[in-house]
Amino acid sequence: MSTRLARGGRLIDRSATLSYTFNGKRFTGFAGDTLASALLGSGQSLLGRSFKYHRPRGLVASGAEEPNALVNLGSGARLEPNQRTTTTDLFDGLTATSQNHWPTLEYDVGVLNNYVARFLPAGFYYKTFMAPRAAWKSVFEPVIRQSAGLGKAPVERDADRYEYLYAFADVLVVGGGIAGLQAALTAAASGARVLVLEQTAHWGGRAPVDGVEIDGKPAEEWINTTLQALEGMENVTLRSRCMAAGVYDHGYVLADEKVADHTPGDGRPKHRVWRIRAGCIVTATGALERPLAFAGNDIPGVMLASAVRDYVVNWAVSPGDRTVVVTNNDDAYRTAIALKQAGLEVPAILDARDSANGALPEQARALGIRVETGKGIAKVKGGKAVTGVAICAQAGEGAVLEEIACDAVAMSGGWSPVVHLYSHCGGKLTWDAEHSMFRPDPARPPLGADGTGFVFAAGAANGALLAGEVLTDAQAATVAALEAAGFTPKGDAVATVGAPEEAPLLPVWTMPQGAAPALRMKMWLDYQNDVKVSDVQLAAREGYESVEHTKRYTTLGMATDQGKLSNINGLAVLSQALGEDIPQVGTTTFRPPYTPVTIGALAGEARGEIFQPLRRTPMHDWHEANGVEWEPVGHWRRPFCYKRVGETADQAVKREVLNTREKLGLLDASTLGKILVKGPDAGRFLDMLYTNMMSNLKPGRCRYGLMCNENGFLSDDGVVARIDEETWLCHTTSGGADRIHGWMEDWLQCEWWDWKVHTANLTEQFAQIAVVGPNARKVLEKLGGMDVSAETFKFMDWQDGELAGLPVRIYRISFSGELSYEIAVPASHGRALWDKLIEAGAEFGAMPYGTEALHIMRAEKGFIMIGDETDGTVIPQDLGLDWAISKKKEDFLGKRGQQRPHMTDPDRWKLVGLETLDGSVIPDGAYAVAAGTNANGQRNTEGRVTSTYYSPTLKRGIAMGLIKRGPERMGETVEFPKTGGGAVRARIVDPVFYDKDGEKQNV
Repeated sequence: MSTRLARGGRLIDRSATLSYTFNGKRFTGFAGDTLASALLGSGQSLLGRSFKYHRPRGLVASGAEEPNALVNLGSGARLEPNQRTTTTDLFDGLTATSQNHWPTLEYDVGVLNNYVARFLPAGFYYKTFMAPRAAWKSVFEPVIRQSAGLGKAPVERDADRYEYLYAFADVLVVGGGIAGLQAALTAAASGARVLVLEQTAHWGGRAPVDGVEIDGKPAEEWINTTLQALEGMENVTLRSRCMAAGVYDHGYVLADEKVADHTPGDGRPKHRVWRIRAGCIVTATGALERPLAFAGNDIPGVMLASAVRDYVVNWAVSPGDRTVVVTNNDDAYRTAIALKQAGLEVPAILDARDSANGALPEQARALGIRVETGKGIAKVKGGKAVTGVAICAQAGEGAVLEEIACDAVAMSGGWSPVVHLYSHCGGKLTWDAEHSMFRPDPARPPLGADGTGFVFAAGAANGALLAGEVLTDAQAATVAALEAAGFTPKGDAVATVGAPEEAPLLPVWTMPQGAAPALRMKMWLDYQNDVKVSDVQLAAREGYESVEHTKRYTTLGMATDQGKLSNINGLAVLSQALGEDIPQVGTTTFRPPYTPVTIGALAGEARGEIFQPLRRTPMHDWHEANGVEWEPVGHWRRPFCYKRVGETADQAVKREVLNTREKLGLLDASTLGKILVKGPDAGRFLDMLYTNMMSNLKPGRCRYGLMCNENGFLSDDGVVARIDEETWLCHTTSGGADRIHGWMEDWLQCEWWDWKVHTANLTEQFAQIAVVGPNARKVLEKLGGMDVSAETFKFMDWQDGELAGLPVRIYRISFSGELSYEIAVPASHGRALWDKLIEAGAEFGAMPYGTEALHIMRAEKGFIMIGDETDGTVIPQDLGLDWAISKKKEDFLGKRGQQRPHMTDPDRWKLVGLETLDGSVIPDGAYAVAAGTNANGQRNTEGRVTSTYYSPTLKRGIAMGLIKRGPERMGETVEFPKTGGGAVRARIVDPVFYDKDGEKQNV
């Protein structure tokens, strides 16, 4: 039984007792404990159930690689599922519950799956749920949904807060062990800005636990001295409890810092996500011990040898009174020695190698520990706890030679460098046959934009597993990183590390090597997903020869630990089953994050009202105070209409349309996209983006333009104003500004990167007000400051100047067909200008109007609107906009797409006006039906409505639509069925219903 030792524990403070609960039962631990060490110290070794067979599960590891000991942490608004007990710092009042069982952890009904395991092999779900087909919805799917998942999903709103932090470093060091600290020292001495991240709360890694000496002193002294030196350097930042989650292109790194996980409710952010740009990255992420595959290796009490050592040395916790150590390498002897020195019994060390005569084995023998070479474990005895082991010859088939009573097993199958971060951005691995591991290949590192490496592995992460090699390797890696980043390496000689030499390990992928099928069906590779040696061998027999296919067929490595313990053993078993060498089988793909990052941390402060922040124009408060009814337009809120007392929205819209046509209307057009394009190649760039020419536009003039995607489909339209010889201002649709700006940058950064062009999204820097109607010129003349007469300010001109004492830029453009001026002003002056226009326009009948009135007036003029007349399948020619397509330009985006046969088909649906015979309004989105039926028995269609309104100006329903060969069919009648029955008949007419010659806008 596990227990707390009476003395020792380098990381705990026995004077600070903490109280916590697990499954409703109260326990106590010490400050410095993890939840795992506290539970183990309280005798709680059963911590969960496996996903598939619901087998009892206990601790296997002591860090982020732990696959079993996951709990629901907290409750209510602070409930977090699938939290690793091994990485959860204990705090007073912590509450946790185990997962994946019913009704209790000790007595789980789901364990029945274990007794029918032979009927649930790898990939059974691909074969089981095929028939009867009708059973899927009513039987299979409900059962699967009920069974899926591990933890309990939170239902209350998260009570904690999270934040982002942006950082820049010349050298980012990931890992705070002795390799990482050495790397930081070297980099800092060279004058580089250094950021060091360590995922645990403690520095030094395994060196203090393993008894390493540096310069003849305990490693802990060197660690403390080094930390003091680094903390005193202005160019060094140290962060513990900060896990580097992923490495991306251009030196971008995402890291997750646990700020207040262990101090909930103290007002600090729970997590802080670091977004880091680094010149180069040194990954000193260490190595992970591999388990051994023997029957019963998943029973609670079977643990990694390094984890047993951690619990004994760091937290004074004994996993058991009698621990059998089984290994294929010398490192596990350290665990046996640590146990013996702590006063615990080690009945035997079972070493799969034929001989073990190094310094560590001899030290173990000197302590009276029995060492058996050439031996292994045939099976572990027990159910919810270890009761003993059956010994066999490693070279045999599993015949039991002896049984030893014990309550814990410490296993070690060798070590695997943590290569995840090195691999995230394309770094390749090489197989090290001597140490049976994949390690970073220095000839194929992750490459930066300049073609040179920017990620450098150091220490154990680079395959330097022996303590004596770690500091030297870290120094060499950092020197290479500094040189790549343009720094001159400096610094003192590397300290001398003292540690016993170790003999080579023996690759052991199954124990014993000739195990019979009955044993292989109890050898676990992936503890969480219940993947066995026999499952991987079955996958190979069924043709899944790719390691990626085997992963998905068996779910090997798809658990929350992402195969940290299982992948190497799994691919080795696969390679044996296929009769191939391990390098030929390869590895699965390492993807971020390295360990799970809570969604709250990724969201940061983007929650509640700022999850998707609403964008407000400078006149927003005025609209609120004057009867506005809002319409969402992208992230903006735009006035739909302004209702007066007793008015409906329809009545308000009609009033606004008529007033604008007859007197004066004011529109808040601030949401209009405004993108500045500047540079010697700006004209050339815009000629490629727009269907018509923009490079020959004269300063002071505006031009309407269309943008298409590569396939020729219309994506945006707007007015472009040329500001000077190298500067254009492109107006886009309100909802499209960010999208179009991103589109521009995509082409500039990825395709035309050598063109001298800069873009800037100025949408929110300027307020914009449309002054529309017969009295528009009068109100501007009353405000004074600029000559806005027809003679000096022509249609499609723009001018800078002052209006009512405010700096403005006025565009004489119209989206309503009326005399119109659009006035842009710095956003800080937007409300002031609006107020002045309202006041000065009172005598001219000024009235604000909203988006619905805007849409009706533009439809009366036959003007298209992106998103109404377009749906991603419409080209300019469909809308009668051939005149806006240059015949002079050799190329523009979409030109070749528009030349495809389908795009030039004369039977395409094209834009027309639709005038109902009875004056009614055609239902929005209605389809025009044609004679005959299609293969599905439905009536054929020959068009659809794109915009439909009641026109207050014309006092009848009007619509625009896309009709098959529409412009050739003027005067014909088409029919639009209504949802409840009946139909609306409409005549095909010109899409311009009002002032076709444009006399009103040109006055």
